[in-house]
Amino acid sequence: MTHVAIIIRMLRILFYAALALSSFAALAGIGMFFVAVKDLPRVPEPLSRIIETPPTEIYAATGEKIMVIGGRESVPLSRVSQYFIQAVIATEDHRFWEHHGIDKLRTLKALWITFFKPGKVQGASTITQQLSKNLFFSFKRRYMRKFRELLVALQIESQYSKREILEAYINQIPFGVGAHGIEQGARTFFGKPASELTLAESALLAGLPKSPTRYNPYIHYDRAKKRQRVVLLRMVAVGYITQAMADRASYAKLNLQRLPARARTGSYFLDIVVKSLEERYGPNVVHHGGLKVTTTIDPQLESQAIKSLQKGLIELEKMMGIHTKTIESSGEKVVRPQGALVAVETNSGAIKALVGGRDYSETEYNRAVESKRLPGSGFKPFLYYTALEKLDINPATVFIDQPVTIPVIGAKNWSPRNFGLKYEGPMILKRALMNSVNSIAAQLVERTGPEEVIRTAHRCGIKSHLEPVYSVALGTSGVSPLEMASSFGTFATGGVRHEPFFISRVEDALGRVLEEHIVSGKRSLDASLVYQVVDMMRGVVDEGTGSIVRRLGFDLPAAGKTGTTDGYYDAWFTGFTPTLSASVWVGYDKGEGLWDTQGNGITGGRGAAPIWADFMIKATEGEPHREFAIPSDIRFENVDPITGYKANDSTLNPVRIALREGQKVYENIFQDETLNDSTILSPLWGP
Repeated sequence: MTHVAIIIRMLRILFYAALALSSFAALAGIGMFFVAVKDLPRVPEPLSRIIETPPTEIYAATGEKIMVIGGRESVPLSRVSQYFIQAVIATEDHRFWEHHGIDKLRTLKALWITFFKPGKVQGASTITQQLSKNLFFSFKRRYMRKFRELLVALQIESQYSKREILEAYINQIPFGVGAHGIEQGARTFFGKPASELTLAESALLAGLPKSPTRYNPYIHYDRAKKRQRVVLLRMVAVGYITQAMADRASYAKLNLQRLPARARTGSYFLDIVVKSLEERYGPNVVHHGGLKVTTTIDPQLESQAIKSLQKGLIELEKMMGIHTKTIESSGEKVVRPQGALVAVETNSGAIKALVGGRDYSETEYNRAVESKRLPGSGFKPFLYYTALEKLDINPATVFIDQPVTIPVIGAKNWSPRNFGLKYEGPMILKRALMNSVNSIAAQLVERTGPEEVIRTAHRCGIKSHLEPVYSVALGTSGVSPLEMASSFGTFATGGVRHEPFFISRVEDALGRVLEEHIVSGKRSLDASLVYQVVDMMRGVVDEGTGSIVRRLGFDLPAAGKTGTTDGYYDAWFTGFTPTLSASVWVGYDKGEGLWDTQGNGITGGRGAAPIWADFMIKATEGEPHREFAIPSDIRFENVDPITGYKANDSTLNPVRIALREGQKVYENIFQDETLNDSTILSPLWGP
């Protein structure tokens, strides 16, 4: 066979193969079409009914309905500023008046970018296609759903005029902060009807639907202004306005209105719920998709948390000599200390109460989640667990409380000081944590290394970045109250870590489950070591820096830790029972310390622990006396708090400590209570 014959044969094979493939593709396309048109939703009559969707309902863990989201105010196109109409078209679909529901050029460009530029995805939906999404109740991005949206868009274009389509579209746009549709958007942000919007205002609003949360001008003003500039440049490119008009609008002052009550959730907890839902499903689905959302919040505990925090802050102001009533009557503005409280269910991670400030109506900044404050000595439980795990020590091991200086390679030596600049000499490790002794904490972190302490904190649930420096053991890296409450919950469960969560179930408008949180814990710490730390933290509550909790009347088994930073900028108390872990922070938002009228700094024990106690007394009302689970290899001994020797009849103020299997304490060979050279040289002594 000649080469020419071979080539002809190969070409014939390729031709038939191509014909077969094209036939298969055509059949597949026809099949896809019939699958897509099956049960295709009907376009309503009139078209305005396309935006009549059920509201989203949010429920508490108790089944109580706590919020309803939804509702629009429609206006005819004739009552909307021409600037806004132009801004929306230029930004969302500049060929709107020309195409018939599909922008072919934009679609081809999107496909090119999606397939040939990895990592980038280009949208190509027209205004009509975006409007057609309202008829679909599946929120997953699938090719078949996109194809069905396209078919509905063609149907809409064939039945209605462009003005009717545009009118329906601008009355369903989500602008964020509870505003849907251009009339609500105009009145919410600028306090005027849509017909009176200026070019600058129109451009700002037209830029919000892309991501109402990200471009929220009340929170991210600079970001919103940059987005406004993008819209103005699109209007110039399309030919709606000149460059000079765009420049003037870009620099024009925007008189944003104070948000009305309906535009806010009224709750720090609901803020994070709505924000999370919008990020997962999109603002339009959240506000008009008829979702049924079950949260973890307990309304009774939430109400008590608000009362306890507000009451505690008033008491704090009295300590500081801030006379609120006098200030309010004089009209004088004064910066007042703030606070946050978070309570987490230990055996699940469910957030039961979350308060991000003293008054939501005054400030929506959520200090419980967004604020990263230094925890001070509140961080020490992570250090003590690390020391027990990595060093051959136990709660009866003795260290000497004395001034220490730790050399730091390439930096100034570190010389931490105790509060009050007092040093008490030798003491057991449990007493050091009970009294929050910084010098002994410094000795521990020098031996373990800061990296190991950070690893423990992350295992417990701290998410924030922690600087790998020695001082991290004294809480010099910022964390949130939510992180503290959640991570201390890991101690409460004997080392089983539960991720904190605030949404337990989401259903769509048809009752189909979109997501459901299944409670599952992960063993992250050794149970016996955890119990030793918990036992030491019980000492903090019973007799140490957090003992005010007992004096205020909280008598259930509990463990915790106070925290105070240099300059008294932050005061903390984080503590837990076997079932509930709660963290309280108080302080100023910026640059001021907490000082009482006598010039004394206000510690976590004075400023935060009373709030914790007040809340926990109410939160655990009626609960039975429930002890922390004791691992089988734990036993207890009474020891001398100074020498660490086993206590005898002559020991003053013996301390009960928890020991693991194989650990022991030494008999006191001395009959008196004086320390001599032989005692100090005992192998039990620290550095």
